[in-house]
Amino acid sequence: MDWIDVLQRIQAGEDAQTELGRFRSFGDKDWQEAVCAFANTEGGLVVLGVTDDRAIDGVPLDPQQVQERLSNALHNSFNAAIQARLGCHQDPNGWVHWIEVARVRGPEPLRHKGRVLVRGNRGNREPSATELQELYNTFGLVFTEERVIPGTSTGDIDAGAFRAYMQRRGVDLDGEYLPLEVDLFNREILDRDFNGDLRATLFGLMCFGKAPQQCAPTRNLWVDCVAYAGIDRGDDVMLAGEGRGRLDEQVAHAEAWLKALGRHERYAGMQRADLWPVPLPAFRECVVNAVAHRDYAILGSRILVELFDDRLVVTSPGALPNHKRPESVLAGGTPRSRNEAMASFLFDLGLMEQRGSGYPRMTRAMRQFNGTAPNLEQDREERWVRVTLWRTPPETVA
Repeated sequence: MDWIDVLQRIQAGEDAQTELGRFRSFGDKDWQEAVCAFANTEGGLVVLGVTDDRAIDGVPLDPQQVQERLSNALHNSFNAAIQARLGCHQDPNGWVHWIEVARVRGPEPLRHKGRVLVRGNRGNREPSATELQELYNTFGLVFTEERVIPGTSTGDIDAGAFRAYMQRRGVDLDGEYLPLEVDLFNREILDRDFNGDLRATLFGLMCFGKAPQQCAPTRNLWVDCVAYAGIDRGDDVMLAGEGRGRLDEQVAHAEAWLKALGRHERYAGMQRADLWPVPLPAFRECVVNAVAHRDYAILGSRILVELFDDRLVVTSPGALPNHKRPESVLAGGTPRSRNEAMASFLFDLGLMEQRGSGYPRMTRAMRQFNGTAPNLEQDREERWVRVTLWRTPPETVA
């Protein structure tokens, strides 16, 4: 950034990404709070030697020493060193110094004197408990499954569903003497927010919640199903359905929607067969993979299941985890999941088989059905993964 750009920012005044301040001695530290706040938010520019009313009064200190002191403070006054660009210019009214702060990415937010700060339209401030939780999620200190859901409590967890699951795993809860809240906390179904209150985690709510979609942050975490009377979305809708509830309930509702479409006759010579639109095992595997492996950090997008005359398409938010390639996944390569707890939950319920065997089994079912193979694709920029099961071999489509 050159002086002309800085001067334009000075003339525009302070905003969400610009901080103006006087700097009369090396004891002035207010600028450090602005640097911390910018680094934790969207980045910004700190300009020193300017009054609040945008008048340049200059920094009355040796410019080289100022630049050295600023650089030293950026490396030693925070919990982590800050990479920033420094600049200075000699105006007729005095020296002006500036610091270009980029948005920081690392294991945790930046702290100044033990405090986390963020930038708002009205200046620097400490984030609320909810904002701080989201900030830690963004920096990756908290895995997505373990993030607490604001506004939830122990009452949002279905104790009956939890007990049934533990019994299926062979765990006798009646023989334990722990209070339910303690047990849920120990199993990471509950966790404490930054105020110390117990909240449901994303894993806890989606696997054991009473009504997961009634919570604002998770209202879109469900499966949207729609069948068209044709081969594109412009055709009439035959049947729409919604797979809501816990993860296992979402799978069950989606399968019920497919079955509601009924069986279809297919002849091979003189032999007639009544078949579902696609093989149920292949369909179930598609939906289970979608709910298990979708990117739950993308809260505003649903899983979309679409049935056309020639194909069934399942689109889920996110990309394949850990930079996996579609070819490797289809071949049954070493399984990796971004949602290990959720995947284990579905495995324990019998909805997932041996890890890594899902796509090979899906391929086998489709080969037996009509000689086709599933198509798996992803778009990392648009952040989606899509599986296509062909009802009609592509080369026969008119």
